[in-house]
Amino acid sequence: MSTFWQDPNLEPKRSYRFILSIPGGAGGTGRGIREFLIKKVSKPNFEITVQQHKFLNHEFNYPGKLRWNSIDATIVDTVSPDANATQEIMSILEQSGYEIPTNPAAGGGLGTVSKRKAVEQGLGQVTIRTIDSDGNTVEEWILNNAMITKATFGDLDYDAETMMETSITLTYDNAYINVINGGGTFPSTSS
Repeated sequence: MSTFWQDPNLEPKRSYRFILSIPGGAGGTGRGIREFLIKKVSKPNFEITVQQHKFLNHEFNYPGKLRWNSIDATIVDTVSPDANATQEIMSILEQSGYEIPTNPAAGGGLGTVSKRKAVEQGLGQVTIRTIDSDGNTVEEWILNNAMITKATFGDLDYDAETMMETSITLTYDNAYINVINGGGTFPSTSS
């Protein structure tokens, strides 16, 4: 009788084998955020609200709306101008439509962030891939209409010797998953 720990084909997914791709939008002049600088990312997650119906002495729960929660990513910042996370995030903000109000009297700084610009020109198609020990993709999350909704550029501290990190929060409309070698996508493409 074979047990699961004797199966050489069984390989668990590892939390340190992932690639987050933030390519930067087609309209932007940036390069996107370099994949090798991304230190940490949370995977997509959702919540379903519950609506209660009370009848006599009982409560019955019914599913309500599904809401996809924002995710956070941590990026190591660099001095190099072609891999500077802070510079790239500010470029994404600018490509999203934001203008720094340098001369409000002349109409400068009146631009606001729009969803179309934030998605198409700012971030581009954001994906999170889980890879196996050979570097093959085994799972791919695709975030639909992702945009940066928060950025924190780290802390400066004379007592620390750590690398400078930048954190971003990504908000998206919904996500779907492609599972490689195991079958299928969610939502299912068959109908």
